[in-house]
Amino acid sequence: MGDSSDEENLGTDWLPYSEREDWADVTPLPQDDGPNPVVSIAYSPKFREVFDYMRAIIAKGEKSERALKLTTEALNLNPANYTVWQYRRDILRELDADLQDELDYLDDVIRQNAKNYQVWHHRRVIVQMMNCAQWELELTQNALDNDGNAKNYHAWQHRQWAIRTFNLYDDELEFVNRLISEDQRNNSAWNQRFFVLKHLGFTPEVIERELLYTMNHIRVIKNNESAWNYLVGVLRQSPSGKLNSSPEVVQFSEGLYTAGNRSPYLLAYLIDLYQEQANENNQLAQKVYTLCEDMASKHDVIRRKYWSYVAEHLKTQLSKPSTTE
Repeated sequence: MGDSSDEENLGTDWLPYSEREDWADVTPLPQDDGPNPVVSIAYSPKFREVFDYMRAIIAKGEKSERALKLTTEALNLNPANYTVWQYRRDILRELDADLQDELDYLDDVIRQNAKNYQVWHHRRVIVQMMNCAQWELELTQNALDNDGNAKNYHAWQHRQWAIRTFNLYDDELEFVNRLISEDQRNNSAWNQRFFVLKHLGFTPEVIERELLYTMNHIRVIKNNESAWNYLVGVLRQSPSGKLNSSPEVVQFSEGLYTAGNRSPYLLAYLIDLYQEQANENNQLAQKVYTLCEDMASKHDVIRRKYWSYVAEHLKTQLSKPSTTE
């Protein structure tokens, strides 16, 4: 049925289903691991009993209030069990249940299982059934604000889905600004900023503003991979799509290099920048070779083979005879 869990938060006065009069009509269905299981899992008696009855309910297709409560107990033991979540949705539809109650229930589950895919998927389905995302931004903000969850992939995916599906873009940049100000290396927040602006549109004014915004952050932390990636992403949104589309960024980057900064992200940007124009300028090609050598031998040794390849590839391209029509 699913993976076992040592967390059994059902209460010390929990009564086994086999001793409940209102469950006397149900015969539990044990898990069939075959005659010679490779690994026999030592389920606790409580876990085994709950899921034996869960299997029996699913087998008979019962969709009732007691079955709904049973799914709650099963998910308390194993919140990652896809089958139980799916059956719970089937029950909710059959009973025409109050889905607001389900959202309240999920608030608690997500608070305790913020990185559980199945919980977030269930939440999305319920929101779709209600056609209302009124509480999703607050929910995901709370999840991301919790210690250790600021880069929670599932929470960010759910937030983007809610924003995109229900057009909730209005205040998102303000939210992202706060996260970046709190942690300038929060790659998820930079990615969210790009997600929002991609929807709103990278006009020339927006591109200029975002380049200035990003350069100001790089001035504070020059070795910030997230900011450098965002800078390149914004430059690619210019009409030409080239890294030299902003003279200010070129001047800024070369100024950092001249001042002695050797951030691998700065060097990677300069390599890509000079490669774009190397066919027209042998001096720029030589800069690419020098920078690639520095990356391979000093600043990004773990990817030395890649940087050697970049240099060799450029040499090969430049050695080919030019063709004219």
